[in-house]
Amino acid sequence: MRPAAQEVLRLAKAQGATIATAESCTGGMIAAALTDIAGSSAVFDRGFVTYSNAAKTQMLGVSDATLVAHGAVSEEVAREMAQGALGRAGVTLAVSVTGIAGPGGSETKPEGRVCFGLASDRGVATETVEFGALGREQVRRASAEHALALLIAALDR
Repeated sequence: MRPAAQEVLRLAKAQGATIATAESCTGGMIAAALTDIAGSSAVFDRGFVTYSNAAKTQMLGVSDATLVAHGAVSEEVAREMAQGALGRAGVTLAVSVTGIAGPGGSETKPEGRVCFGLASDRGVATETVEFGALGREQVRRASAEHALALLIAALDR
């Protein structure tokens, strides 16, 4: 993850961008990857670890209605998480992640399903990735790596 995190920081610094993360299933791994690198404070503002639904609501402003209608693992919640992080941190770019790392899941929301959000002044984009039942550690790592790739793509425009 280090090369991707370094690239995020390089691009953000070159553009004067600031970043926040809103993480559920990754539990702060994205923020940790970024802050493992010296000088990250020039662009990384904060990370929200909102594992519970209550935390998503209290810290990021995710609507109870959205959680009830779509569940925590949904693009709708990922959208509201990213928007909440962007607004509350006052940054230029925020990434969110919410998913089922496993073990477990259901027929409708299987293990390895992870939803991402990316918010900036250009709006919010969301996507769902089906990593599959790789095991908890691998799903979390793949999710963090994917979030870093989303940041790179957004900064590399």
